[in-house]
Amino acid sequence: MKRRTLIKGMAATLPSLWFSRALANGFLQPGYPVEPIAGGPFQPTWESLQAYQTPDWYRDAKFGMWAHWGPQCQPESGDWYAREMYMEGSVKYKIHLEKYGHPSKFGFKDVINEWKAENWNPEELVSLYKNAGAQYFMAMANHHDNFDLFDSKYQKHWNATRIGPKKDLIGGWAKAAKNNGLPFGVSVHASHAWRWYESAQRSDKNGPYVGIPYDGNLTKADGKGKWWQGLDPQELYAQAHPLSNDSWNNGSIHKQWGWNNGVYPPDKAYIEKFFNRTIDLINKYNPDVIYFDDSQLPFWPISDAGLRIAAHLYNKSIKDHGKLRAVINGKILDEQQRKAMVWDIERGQANEIQPLPWQTDTCIGDWHYNKDAYNRDRYKTSQTVIQMLVDIVSKNGNLMLNIPVRGDGTIDDKERKVVEGIAKWMQQNSESIYGTRPWKIFGEGPAQQAAAVLNAQGFNEGKGKAFTYEDIRFATKKEALYATAMGWPEDGKLVIKSLKKNSEYFAKEIQKIEWVPTKQPLSFERNDNGLIISLPEKKSDGLTYANVVKILS
Repeated sequence: MKRRTLIKGMAATLPSLWFSRALANGFLQPGYPVEPIAGGPFQPTWESLQAYQTPDWYRDAKFGMWAHWGPQCQPESGDWYAREMYMEGSVKYKIHLEKYGHPSKFGFKDVINEWKAENWNPEELVSLYKNAGAQYFMAMANHHDNFDLFDSKYQKHWNATRIGPKKDLIGGWAKAAKNNGLPFGVSVHASHAWRWYESAQRSDKNGPYVGIPYDGNLTKADGKGKWWQGLDPQELYAQAHPLSNDSWNNGSIHKQWGWNNGVYPPDKAYIEKFFNRTIDLINKYNPDVIYFDDSQLPFWPISDAGLRIAAHLYNKSIKDHGKLRAVINGKILDEQQRKAMVWDIERGQANEIQPLPWQTDTCIGDWHYNKDAYNRDRYKTSQTVIQMLVDIVSKNGNLMLNIPVRGDGTIDDKERKVVEGIAKWMQQNSESIYGTRPWKIFGEGPAQQAAAVLNAQGFNEGKGKAFTYEDIRFATKKEALYATAMGWPEDGKLVIKSLKKNSEYFAKEIQKIEWVPTKQPLSFERNDNGLIISLPEKKSDGLTYANVVKILS
C-alpha cells in the first residue's frame, strides 16, 4: 500500500512509459492517469485557470467553421439519433424500425458498423470553408454516442480507425486544416454517454417486442458469432450501472446535465478513462481549440478531470509555442469561470457587449445531418449567417458555424450554396470583421429592443425581431469605425443616430466615409438627428442585407 501511494504521488513528474509499465505490472490501479501531463504555470483549479488570457489570434479570427460529423449522421435523421432510436414511439425510433429493424436486434453499435464515410474529402471541404472566410476550423472528436473519431488509445476498439470508416478522421481534418493554414479545433462531447445512453437499457412497453431489452446491456460474451465478436459493447454504451432517477422521463436528462438532480454518478474508472482519452487526443493532434459540450468543464463539479485537462492544454500550448495559443469553450459559465476559458453560447448570442471574448456556436440546420431539413428548405440562409456574425462581432464575440456533413462525408448542394453566399459577402466586407474590437456601443435600432433573453446555455436564436436597415452594428480597428446596416434604406440615405452632431460617442469631426466593398468615398452630412450617408447605387448582387461603411476621423 505504501509503495502504491508513493507511485501515485510521483504521477506529475515521471514519464508516460514508466507509468505504462507500472500499470502493466500491477503497481497502479487501472484507470489511473498514465498520459504525459505538461507542467507549467497553470494548476487544475479555477483560481489558477483564471490567469488565462484569450489569445489575439482567436480574438482577431471572429469566424470559424465546424464539421459536427460522426456516425449519427449515417441515418441522416438529425440530432441525438443514438439516444432517441431507443425511445419507443419517437420519430427516430420509427425511422430506425423502418431503416434498420428493432433496437433489440440492431442497435447503435450496428449503425456505426454501417457508416463508411466513403466520399469524405477533408481537403476539399476545409478549402471551401477557408474560401468562405473561416479563420479556424473545428471537427468533432466524439459525441455523446461515445465513439472516438480518431486513433484512440483508450477507446481502442470503438473508434473510427477500427470500426465503420476505418479511417483516422481527426487526423485527416487536422492535416487539411494545416494545409490551409487554419488553426485546428476539436469538439469533445463524450463525457455524457453514461447518462445519455440510458435509454438503450429500456425495452418496448407495447407491441410484438414488449419486454425484450434493447442492446444497451449487451456484454462481450453476447457477441459470439456476431460481427462484433470479441468486442465489448459496454466500452461504447457504458451502461453497466443502475438508471438515474426519473430516467424513463425523456426530458429529465436536461435537468441532470450538470451531474445533479438524481443522476446516477459515474464511477472513477469511467471518468479517468475519459480523462485519458482527451489527453491522448490533445497530445496526438495538438489542437488549438477544444470545445466541451458541458456545463463548465467535463464532470464538474463531481470531479476535477476537466480542470486537469484544461491545465494540461494551457501548459502544453505554452511549451509548444512559447506563449499561450490554446482556447477552451464551455457553457453556462459564471463571471469567474469566464476568466478561465471562453464562454460559449449555443444557438444564441449575447445581448450586449461582453467584457471578455465569447463565442456563439450554431448550425445552418440540425447538428447532425438531417435529410428532412434539406427536403423542407430549413437551412439558415447566408443572409442570416452574415447578420448573426456582424451582430456577434459587435459584442466582442466569435461565431462557430456548423455545416452538417452527410454520412458519406459530403455536404449537399443547398449547404454548398449557403457557404458560397457567405464567401461572396466576406470577400467584399471581411475587413470589417477580422481583427476588429467592439466600440463604445455595439449598435442601434429596433431589433435589440425586442431581443430574446438567453435560456440556460443559449437558445435565444431567431426569437427576436428581424433586422432592418435601421439596425446598425459597430466595430473598430485602428483609426477606423465600421458601421454595418442590416438592410438597404429605400431612399439610399443611411441614417446613423448614434453619430449625430456632438454625439457623446463620437465627438470628433468625421473626415471621410468609404463604401467598404469598393473603397469609394461617400458623401455625408451630420446634423442633430444623425449622420446621414448617401449610399452608392443599390447593388444587384443580392448582398444588400449587410451594408458596410468605414468612418474615418
